[in-house]
Amino acid sequence: MTNDSDSSSLIRLNIGGKKFCTTIDTLTQREPDSMLAAMFSGRHTLCQDPEKGYVFLDRDGKHFRHILNWLRDGVVPTLKDSKYTEVLREAEYYQLLDLSFVDFSYACLRNVFFSRANLHCAKFKDVDAEGAIFLNATLRECEFTGANLRGALLAGANLQSANLQDACLINSSFCQADLRSAHLQNADLTDANLEGAILEGANLKGAKLSNTNLKDANLQRAYLRQVNLRDTHLEGAKLFGANLNGAMR
Repeated sequence: MTNDSDSSSLIRLNIGGKKFCTTIDTLTQREPDSMLAAMFSGRHTLCQDPEKGYVFLDRDGKHFRHILNWLRDGVVPTLKDSKYTEVLREAEYYQLLDLSFVDFSYACLRNVFFSRANLHCAKFKDVDAEGAIFLNATLRECEFTGANLRGALLAGANLQSANLQDACLINSSFCQADLRSAHLQNADLTDANLEGAILEGANLKGAKLSNTNLKDANLQRAYLRQVNLRDTHLEGAKLFGANLNGAMR
């Protein structure tokens, strides 16, 4: 069945005892680099029920309908707070990492794992993402206005032109993150770690930088007007061309 040249042929799935029916197109087209796409590419031998033809996957099937609906139409379901973590854990297992343009606004995403995910232009307005993990994620042009990212891990993330105005970034980690041209006006970066981060051309007007680690950060041409830098760690930081008018040092 899985070697049928007709890519729209039906596929029957048994996910941990729950039965689903879909097509090869659904499993392979939206995310061609995913584990599911690889499984049903025809290159692999699958564990298949010889009588009814169900392909068995040893995973909890509780959230697989959300996985299928994402592959069908690219819509992230509205879920209760704790369920996002469970669904995203399944998405990670199936290597469904393209979440670009998804709207998570106002959701509770505490401690959710987004590492290495493609979240280009995703919306996180006013989310509660305290402790969330975005290590090496693609977050270019994302909307984080008013978001709670206290204690979040964003080391190595690409946040070029991201909007983090008024966000709570207390005790968050942006080590080696790319924040070029990011909008950080009035963001609270108290105790945050931005060591080695690239903030070239970023707007930090009015940002709170108390005990913020900006060692070896690139702040060239950054906008730092009305910022109190007296308790900020700037050893080795590059400040060439930065606008420091009205900044307290």
